Amino acid sequence: MNYSEIKYFDIANGEGVRTSLFVSGCRHGCPGCFNPEQWDFTAGKPFSPEVQNEILESLAPEYVDGLSLLGGEPMEPENQRALVDFVERVRETYPEKTIWCYTGDLLEDLQNPESARHTEVTDRLLAAIDVLVDGPFVQAHHDITLRFRGSSNQRIIDLPATLAQGKVKPWRDDPQFVSHVMVV
Repeated sequence: MNYSEIKYFDIANGEGVRTSLFVSGCRHGCPGCFNPEQWDFTAGKPFSPEVQNEILESLAPEYVDGLSLLGGEPMEPENQRALVDFVERVRETYPEKTIWCYTGDLLEDLQNPESARHTEVTDRLLAAIDVLVDGPFVQAHHDITLRFRGSSNQRIIDLPATLAQGKVKPWRDDPQFVSHVMVV
């Protein structure tokens, strides 16, 4: 797997201060995508053990809240296979930190064993993720006032609660931000 960018001290792609890994490769091709240059699976640099160790080190400070996976598309089958051991290592090393994942796929498709998006490692990867932002970016539903997503069709899912209860449970934002209204 290749990655196109790593953002340290990112505050846009999940709650708090995060390290964000932008993987390369996406077959969705959503019109209006903010990262079309990352659709190419060969873009960027190899996701080497050295890079993985750098990311792990970046998560060590107490003020860093966690890791975010974006793209490209982290849930492309080949990216899932490349990410699962690393994400489980992050979970084991920093159990108190959150892992967010952004995907153009729907959770239901990822969980469906008949779907081409479900692989032999999908369940392991989903089990290591705290918050899943799912659904394709839809230009007609683009809304700059939304927190942590680009279009209103996308869901922010509390993945551990969803997996435990067997039905989608939305992530609950801080009440201060829930009541915030953008004035234009």
